Amino acid sequence: MTVSVVSGQLAERLREIRERSGLSLAALAARTPYSKSSWERYLNGKKPAPRQAVEALCELTGTPAGRLLALWELADAEWSGRARPVPAPVPVPVPEEPDRPATERPAPVSRSGVRWWAVAGAGVAVVCLAVVAFLDGNPDGRARAATEPLVRNPGCRAAGCEGRSPVAMGCGGAGMITTLATHTASGGRRLELRHAQLCHTVWVRTTGLLPGDRVELSLPTGHTQQVTAEGRRDAGQYLATPMAAGDSGAGARICLEVPGSRPECFTG
Repeated sequence: MTVSVVSGQLAERLREIRERSGLSLAALAARTPYSKSSWERYLNGKKPAPRQAVEALCELTGTPAGRLLALWELADAEWSGRARPVPAPVPVPVPEEPDRPATERPAPVSRSGVRWWAVAGAGVAVVCLAVVAFLDGNPDGRARAATEPLVRNPGCRAAGCEGRSPVAMGCGGAGMITTLATHTASGGRRLELRHAQLCHTVWVRTTGLLPGDRVELSLPTGHTQQVTAEGRRDAGQYLATPMAAGDSGAGARICLEVPGSRPECFTG
């Protein structure tokens, strides 16, 4: 398999992140839905890495995913063939004409009937539209939901997901999530109760947290999960609590604790 420039860059970035984290291939396999051999192929560019694998690696290592996913999108366009260049027009032989004075010679025109810059412009426009569609600022990836296949092999289900990351376990892919409730807390902090039917789990996704803010999810079963914004790295980013086993959000209680303030709680 020939590795393109973009695909090679993606594999190199994934290797760098893995090496900096100190995680072995066995550790990656134990904490994600992907096997040790699969990670070896992804990290060495032998096989295209799924989007969920890139997200899982970022989640495990605390790496901001934005730029890496943008690179993945370009590599995916190569893998799928969407980025293949437009074939050059086939020259059509024409009868030779007698020499003319330079002042009488007509302006050159592409023998295919289409100027080269029109073909090139169309190709560039297609690539630009694809990149713009990906980078439209939509954090849920709803623009890709119609084309991104549903993950059918998450890394856990029900009780086996308790306390584990929805991203790392492949439970948070496009088309898998239902937002059961959305709450806006003080300071514009956003709390979303989410459910993955395939994984039989619920969790809370947050945004707008400041360092030290803590969000806790409590279920009638007695299970609780929480996430805390740690330093500047997490400020304003999308954070998620670990998953709790459950097929609905009935009776769920979500509490936001801001340092120096009383807890702010919501039901469901």
